[in-house]
Amino acid sequence: MALALLTVPSGEALGSLPGIRRGMLAAGNPLSAVFWSSAEAILHKIDDGDATVGDVRTWLEATGTEPNGIIGLHVWDEMSERSQLAAEMHTRLVSHLEERLAAGEIDPDLLVAADPAACQAQIELQERWMTSALPDGRVPMDVLLDEKDEELFAEWDAADADALAATRALLDRVGDRPLPREELCRASARLRQDIARPGWPGRLLTECSGLRPDELPADDIELWLQLAAGVASPQGPGDLAGPDQFDGDPGETDSELAAICAIDHFDWLAAITALAEGGPGTAASAADLAGYVRDYDPEDLGDPDSDGPGEADEPDDFFFPDDDDEFDDLTMEGMFLPVVSLWQVLGAIDEDERLTTLGWWGLPEAMLRIWAPSGGAPD
Repeated sequence: MALALLTVPSGEALGSLPGIRRGMLAAGNPLSAVFWSSAEAILHKIDDGDATVGDVRTWLEATGTEPNGIIGLHVWDEMSERSQLAAEMHTRLVSHLEERLAAGEIDPDLLVAADPAACQAQIELQERWMTSALPDGRVPMDVLLDEKDEELFAEWDAADADALAATRALLDRVGDRPLPREELCRASARLRQDIARPGWPGRLLTECSGLRPDELPADDIELWLQLAAGVASPQGPGDLAGPDQFDGDPGETDSELAAICAIDHFDWLAAITALAEGGPGTAASAADLAGYVRDYDPEDLGDPDSDGPGEADEPDDFFFPDDDDEFDDLTMEGMFLPVVSLWQVLGAIDEDERLTTLGWWGLPEAMLRIWAPSGGAPD
């Protein structure tokens, strides 16, 4: 009944309420006075333009047979967007709630009144069903979350592929970036010493890269690229660093990792594009990197398989932030602060926060490594 009332214009639904109520009474299913008053209230609110999606959702859930929009870690998609599995599980849960309602275990009038005990019991009832095995052995919560994980992994792989193609197109346009072997040798020697000592920056470098201090690559190129890739795609936290590396404040390391992980494909492409095109000496402070993200236009990237930079493929959605989102320079700058600190440790930028020859060569190579399908060096 609640869903049916929402399928027509609210004014028409309001006008039809008395007739529907008489019909339900004649059919022997009158519903409660609380339901009819709540229906009239929400329809008036919709008709006046004052109702939010949350208001309507709360009213639907108060019928006792509409699942909560969020149950544990699972969020129900809108009906039109549900997968076959999600639609099946939603229907099964609705049937379960209908059975509990018929058995008198759910009181919709208390739910409409937002009775705390009734609302909590309704949540627990749904959580128990979602975490209990069905006759066929499936646990609804587990299979739904597994499906969502698969969707997210597929979307991330697609974003990686697009970022990889965009970076290759960028480097084709930039041209040769020679490996500065002396700079690399000095930086690698310093990094090995940093990692051997407890505390910062060794701990954060090992957390990000997933390298163990006692199992560092012997090859300087491999060491540097793994560490640089870890800065943009952290592996930890974990126990990789060993007990001696955990001197200091672990919360600070966690907050730095969280800031780095909040930087997405678009942001990294913006920063790497500006640095690769600018070359050694390009400003690379956190504020500069935030500015590059703000001003980045991915349509400038050319397709590496095209005949020229003017023939670009249509960029995928991940390139574009929501137009309704106002860019926050300070937040973006804060996300890049630990990156800049680690890039200085790597020797990718100097003490004046400008790109070095080592950074010009190595940072794009590290991004190629991150976005390659195998997670290692690109073909």
